[in-house]
Amino acid sequence: MKHKPLARLIAAAAATALALTACSVSPPALLKAGGVERVSTERSAYPAEQAQLRASARKLGAVLLADGGDAGGGNVVSSPGSLLIALAMLRAGASGGTAAEMDSVLGLPAEHRDEALNALLASLETFDGDPGSVDEKNPPRRPVLHSANGLFVDQGVPTGDGYLQSLARYYGTGVYPVDFQDEAATRPAIDAWVTKNTGGRIKKAPAQYDRENTFSLINAVYFASAWKIPFDPADTAELPFTTADGRQVAVPTMSVVQDLAFARGAGWQAVDLPYADGFVMRLVLPDSGTSGPGARDAADAARALGSVAPAPTQLYLPRWEQKSNFELRKVFAALGLQEMLQTATGFDSIQRGLKIRQAGQSATITVAEKGTIAAAVTQINAQAVSGVAPMNVIRFDRPFQYEIVHVETGLPLFMGRVSEPRAAGP
Repeated sequence: MKHKPLARLIAAAAATALALTACSVSPPALLKAGGVERVSTERSAYPAEQAQLRASARKLGAVLLADGGDAGGGNVVSSPGSLLIALAMLRAGASGGTAAEMDSVLGLPAEHRDEALNALLASLETFDGDPGSVDEKNPPRRPVLHSANGLFVDQGVPTGDGYLQSLARYYGTGVYPVDFQDEAATRPAIDAWVTKNTGGRIKKAPAQYDRENTFSLINAVYFASAWKIPFDPADTAELPFTTADGRQVAVPTMSVVQDLAFARGAGWQAVDLPYADGFVMRLVLPDSGTSGPGARDAADAARALGSVAPAPTQLYLPRWEQKSNFELRKVFAALGLQEMLQTATGFDSIQRGLKIRQAGQSATITVAEKGTIAAAVTQINAQAVSGVAPMNVIRFDRPFQYEIVHVETGLPLFMGRVSEPRAAGP
């Protein structure tokens, strides 16, 4: 396979890379590796590796929920799926002790990591669509799950051909050559990319901008779907909800009776609420008087719900809107990724002397009678240097945890906690 070195392609196109005007800002032009095609892989070829990726996403979600981000009142919304994709793309350029630490701490597959994630992402792409086309007041019956990767590199700093070819081969990702020193052009361009790929729900990149950076890796995930059976707004009523600090407040609470997968475990009960196709919202409710579901409870609930048949269930669920922002360097430190944060040589195959400087995630979600809209952006910046059958009843009238899960792969795309449904949303 013959192709021109990407460093030369970047240098040749640098002068025309950005299409920016004072009145209208667009993402910069995308360059792809010449002659490098994205490989096609089947999910069935990597079952063990994909199980590891799901477990890794759950671990990331648990740490994000424990961190809590900047949201008040105990409410959190996060995207472990987005963070997993971003870290896997970073791992594709890691070597030595940095690579070993990332594999160990994150639980990534020792082999076929990129191939397995490529196959998983291909499954998600069945639902790809344009976030900008969605009427968020009327979520679509055909779910939209849009995931995009943006790799912004400084046009004056060589970026490893092998790394960029790996991203093109397994993630379908090209590069956006920019001039980080020219903040007036580059910062709006990155924000425009974020806005476009989240349907405007997130308008600014989550990590702090630094003119000295030479590398910015971004993943965006957008989800919109109607429920399989929508809630009737006429059935929504003000009902009591006990907050995390023990106060009882009245919140708009939706209700429905339908056949749902329902399970109980030690200290929790859970239900899968299906969207119109391909996804469920997994809701985990701790028993009254307990501290709340932990990571093990959520994993146990996922296993239990996967083996039960739907049964008549009466569900009471508050409406809610949330937004959260995370300083991911804190999250990485909590995970134990010290080498990844400190190394100045472990990412040399990306750029010589590359060192992580900033990292952040922003996430939003709106849950109402018709369906759900959610979006998240993860950024890592671096610098070189029914009937009469017995009925289950489940009332989400106290703090609970939720996930949005892609049924086919089991990947938790979003994960959050509701402690006060009335808190301000996006």
